[in-house]
Amino acid sequence: MNFNTKTIHGGQKHEETTGSVMPPIFQTSTYAQSSPGTHKGYEYSRAANPTRTALENNFAAIENGTHGFAFSSGLSAIDCVLKMLNPGDEVIAGDDLYGGTYRMFTRMFEKYGLKFQFVDMTHVENVSKALTNDTKLVWLETPTNPLMKVADIEEISKVVKAKGSNILVAVDNTFATPYLQQPLSLGADIVMHSATKYLGGHSDLVMGALMVKDEKLAEELHFIQFAGGAVAGPMDSFLALRGIKTLHVRMQRHCENGKAIAEFLVNHNKVKEVYYPGFDNHPSHKVAKKQMKDFGGMVSFRLKDESKEAAFRFLENTKVFTLAESLGGVESLVNHPVTMTHASIPEPERLKIGITDSLIRLSVGIEDIDDLLSDLEQALNQ
Repeated sequence: MNFNTKTIHGGQKHEETTGSVMPPIFQTSTYAQSSPGTHKGYEYSRAANPTRTALENNFAAIENGTHGFAFSSGLSAIDCVLKMLNPGDEVIAGDDLYGGTYRMFTRMFEKYGLKFQFVDMTHVENVSKALTNDTKLVWLETPTNPLMKVADIEEISKVVKAKGSNILVAVDNTFATPYLQQPLSLGADIVMHSATKYLGGHSDLVMGALMVKDEKLAEELHFIQFAGGAVAGPMDSFLALRGIKTLHVRMQRHCENGKAIAEFLVNHNKVKEVYYPGFDNHPSHKVAKKQMKDFGGMVSFRLKDESKEAAFRFLENTKVFTLAESLGGVESLVNHPVTMTHASIPEPERLKIGITDSLIRLSVGIEDIDDLLSDLEQALNQ
């Protein structure tokens, strides 16, 4: 199947009892057994639930994997990956990460003996230089949150595997979605999503996802998820599966609107800098063009007035863009990383990579573009 068909039919089959086109919401915790240990494939919903199974099969299909896993949140999916490691193991990660990922790495797993290096992954040699005998995981976000840096998944995977086949490459593909890039096909071992965002697409659920294509790796991840219990419920699984069915058409509009807004902002006299990988002068534009189908609906920018007051004035005056956490829904959202998504990163670390008071992140929705542009114009002129 081609991708647009996979979002609707990938890994799916009609429900056997009634022929229901959509999988029912199996709102149950346990399943009848005809004899001890004899059942129909389901024992207890922490291990598996038919609605979640349907979603996980679809997860695997849209990322060209063989196994998918639905978690209770994006962070619980990351937590599962890190629990494969042992004290003394090292993780190399990008220097521009979602604040919750950075917080988990530094404030939780460092206590349990894991080591972390943070490098600028826009240069493959930075990853190569950072690899040591203790490295067991390389964690990529691309494009990054919120500075829209782009890492070359294929080249980094080659460098890592040349160092050691036991080093895993994991990619947070939340911003791009499998509509724009498919990391497993570029050499990565694990793909992670905050399915809360574009996969769900309607700001009505919280969920994480992992996709892999290695059987042994899938078994290990399933055991950790089963033993730890961080599973998605059947209602959220139903909502996510419904959302994915329109992922391709939604992403087309997200990309169109994102490009128009980036071009508007780069020409605005109140804006100092725009972060959008679709621009020819973006430092990683060639890499983005190589590995992405389009450039997505996420745009960050910096105001010429670099005071927090100027940023707040803009943020408090948008009318179509909603000031809120999260991203990837059909509605447009605006975010202030310093005080919201990246507040958990210490100020010196934020400033080092350029997350300053005047940085604003937009999640461009699928509304009429003229309404979005008019809203930005009036907010910038307050």
